Parts: sequence; structure tokens; C-alpha cells
Amino acid sequence: MRIVELILGDDELTGIEAISVVENPAIEEDFIALKSEEIKLAEVNKEKRILMGALLVPNKPIYRRKGEEEYYIYFSKDTVEKASQLYLMNGNQSKATLEHQHTINGLTLVESWLVEDKVHDKSAKYGLNLPIGTWMGAVKVNNDEIWNNYVKTGKVKGFSIEGYFADKMERPKEPINDFEEEEAEEMLSVIRSIVKEDKRLKGGKRRELETYSDYPSGVKNNAKRGIELNEKVNNKCATQVGKIRAKQLAQGKAISKETIKRMYSYLSRAEEYYDEGDSKACGTISYLLWGGKAALRWSESKLKELDGKKNN
Repeated sequence: MRIVELILGDDELTGIEAISVVENPAIEEDFIALKSEEIKLAEVNKEKRILMGALLVPNKPIYRRKGEEEYYIYFSKDTVEKASQLYLMNGNQSKATLEHQHTINGLTLVESWLVEDKVHDKSAKYGLNLPIGTWMGAVKVNNDEIWNNYVKTGKVKGFSIEGYFADKMERPKEPINDFEEEEAEEMLSVIRSIVKEDKRLKGGKRRELETYSDYPSGVKNNAKRGIELNEKVNNKCATQVGKIRAKQLAQGKAISKETIKRMYSYLSRAEEYYDEGDSKACGTISYLLWGGKAALRWSESKLKELDGKKNN
């Protein structure tokens, strides 16, 4: 059974987008619901409504299954540290979901730290035995429904990260997502080959990735439109890959030739699911997130241009 290391790349990814409270956390670490009895406050009869637990554990194999294939993924210490930093740098402290399906309000990450000492770390006080480098978090729950109906009843037991690398296992059963899952696998393969620690070629030179940002304003506008439409349906459409791609395009960020290839491949095949008159359809929204027809025309032209230069 293969083991896949997942990596956050500076040029392609924005990191973790949200923290989800779930019944079965993939990292197999339950959180602790902190109450006033543990830490005395002025109002000792009121609950603190804080959940503390592991957000990401380094080098811990996490089982995954895709179709008939079974495999494990894991994150290195460096990736865990990077993910924890990017999550805060991107201002995602208050982004949370329930079971990776429903966006919820009132949950905020109020403490974030990496375990540096297993004996003296704050987590040890509550009986947690976590490896060095674990990303820990304390989440304040100002949501009565989540606290009373899910935390108190034990329906949710731990945290799960949600971002580019989140494997939601169950996706909306629309044909459009088959393409996005395939694209995600291709992207992981490319990133693993480019953003590994060993980036040196013969002669000690670092390999640099060429990127391009000369796509027209129509691509940016379509991506922005896709983001707006997706927000109106609670961001239920597209995988995290599609959502991240839309952010990149909307901001005019540079993308690699490999990404342009995937853009053309995806848009040319998924065009049949795009319906300009149905702004709520996931097929339409996902297509726009990737830049829509403007991106299809540009990516086709750009690839011909790059291939022409290569052959000259």
C-alpha cells in the first residue's frame, strides 16, 4: 500500500482554509471540552466553551481510499508548521465547518501552538500524549446549537483540517467533480515532484518553475463571478482545488504551464455542464471558478504559444 506525503507549495496553494468539527477525526485524536472547573474564572458556574485538541499530527499515517485504491497520506513536521502559520496569516481563524459539509458561524481559533515539549506542553496537562511538532488549537464556540447539540452530546469528537489537502471522501455526485478529482490527483503529482526538499539538479542549481499571469481580465472576472455564486449556495460546489484556483485567478496570480494544461483539459471537457442561465448549478459555478470560456480560449492559445517556442 503506497504512502503519499502531502506538501504545501508557495506558488500553488494557500494552505488550510477551515477547521471542521467531526465525529471521526482522521488524525484519531479527540479534543477536550474545557470548562470553568479546569481553569477558574470569575464566573465559575459558566462554561468556557473552548475545545482544545490536535489539528494536525506530523508523520502520522492517515488512511484514504479512492475507488478500489487504498493508501495512506501523511504530513511532515515542516508541512505542519507551515500549515499552522499560513492558516493564521490568511486570516482564517473564524472559518469552520461541521463534518466538512456545512459552514458554521461562531467558532474561532483563539489559541494555536506547536508541541515542543511533550512533558511541559499545555496539552499534557489534559492527558494528551502528542508527538513533538503537533499543531494544537483551542477553539472558542459561540454557537449554542453546535455546543449543546454536538459537543455536549458527543456527536463531534475532534478536529479535521479543511483545505487543499482535505479528503472529503464523499463529494456532490455531479459529473463535474469527477474531473476535479482527477485534476487534484494530477496537481498532487506535479507538486510532489517540484516542491520537495530536494530541488537541486546536477551542478547544484535550483530548479525554477516558470509561471504566467498574462491571462485576460475576462478570466479574472469569471473567477470572481464563480466565487460570488458559490458563496450564495454556501460554497457547496467544487472541490478545494477549484476554489483555490479561483482565488488565484481572481487575484491575477501567476500559474505554471502544468496548471495551464490542466485548465485547458478541465474546461474543454466540462463545458457541457456549463449553463449560463443556471447560476445555481454546480456545473456552472465550477466552470466559472476555473475562469470559464475566457480561460478555455486563453489556455488553448497559451499552450500553442509555449509549444511553438519549445519547437523553435
